[in-house]
Amino acid sequence: MFIEPNFNAGKRGWIEVICGSMFSGKTEELIRRLKRVKIANLKAEIFKPAIDTRYDEIKIVSHDENKIHSTPVSNSKIILELAKDVDVVGIDEAQFFDEDISGVCQQLALRGVRVIVAGLDMDYQGNPFGQMPGLLAIADYITKLHAICMKCGNIANISFRKTSDNEQVVLGEMDIYEPRCRICAQLP
Repeated sequence: MFIEPNFNAGKRGWIEVICGSMFSGKTEELIRRLKRVKIANLKAEIFKPAIDTRYDEIKIVSHDENKIHSTPVSNSKIILELAKDVDVVGIDEAQFFDEDISGVCQQLALRGVRVIVAGLDMDYQGNPFGQMPGLLAIADYITKLHAICMKCGNIANISFRKTSDNEQVVLGEMDIYEPRCRICAQLP
């Protein structure tokens, strides 16, 4: 579907993607950028998938317990309806969104909106996760963050699952996951 760019508005939109493993600081970085947007008196809307209720049903919360108000949505197209007349859109946990999230981000950027997206780039097995590969492909800016491996202390890029559950999506924290490097992720 072709979307007519909003050239008359004098604004140019773009897409920023913040990615990495669990405990790498993705949400913390998203919140930091969004707080700077508010300091600049820009209008922002912030969204998260409705299924992510780990810390709060409404707010985006980092592991360090920094918080920012958001709107939980069950479908990425809802973001287009709710993000009217904004300068910036923040989206957390993008890996949990449906296949339309890349198109939604593209449409927002064409409207002149700065889109900041955070999400896990790999699942617990080290495979590309959800819609993140598509978002990384269309991103204008990419920030890859790393955690510290809980086994050896090197940089970690995999969210190692400590349980035997085989589902791709299992919501949890340190009780279920720990950051590991590529080598230590192969260990029990």
